[in-house]
Amino acid sequence: MNVVNGAIASSPPEGRELAFKIILIGEPSVGKTAFVHRYVNDSFPRHYKVTVGVDYALRVVRRPGHQRIKLQLWDIAGQERFTPLTRVYYKGTHGCIIMFDLTKRSTYLRCIQWKNDLDAKCSLPDGSPIPCLLIGNKCDLSDKQVTDLELETMCQENSFIGWTETSVKESVMVEESMEFLTDAMLAKDRIFNASSEANPLEDLDSSIVNLPRGSRQITRKSSCSC
Repeated sequence: MNVVNGAIASSPPEGRELAFKIILIGEPSVGKTAFVHRYVNDSFPRHYKVTVGVDYALRVVRRPGHQRIKLQLWDIAGQERFTPLTRVYYKGTHGCIIMFDLTKRSTYLRCIQWKNDLDAKCSLPDGSPIPCLLIGNKCDLSDKQVTDLELETMCQENSFIGWTETSVKESVMVEESMEFLTDAMLAKDRIFNASSEANPLEDLDSSIVNLPRGSRQITRKSSCSC
């Protein structure tokens, strides 16, 4: 994949630059590769190409009040589920997106298996789960097969930090999703560096970002609208 540097030209405070590894997992053909292309290159691939093993791309961003942040996105092939290789791919992960196709219920049901596999193979230094966002892609299509209540229940019962619906094709909620996940990783990083026992989600922006076309919202988990 092409690399896009979206950084704002400025020196990071105290010369410190963060780097976060984010993995994208889920069943084949749900839009993981397209998500990465849209976020990194602002483009949508018109022809489907199966990911073999893992692919990755880099984008450098800045969040308000923070230094430059390198986001390395690892697009892991859906066929790799539960193979020994996933443990290698997951190593050093700071954040995760588990994606499914809103029009294919079977891809949603398998998200629990993906989350269990992730939690079994890696965790943060304090033993807590990797911040993980649940994304239902293809909200531009009308034949949605998953209810909002089901998404909220899965989010609560499986320690997701939140959920939202996206349309990678129409560029809906891609940037917002990544900003939300980045904020969650930053909150964790601040706590580890400060050796604090505070709730890592307390520092997240509590404002709600509305999803266009009457779809759902994304906010912090405590309000359970995510």
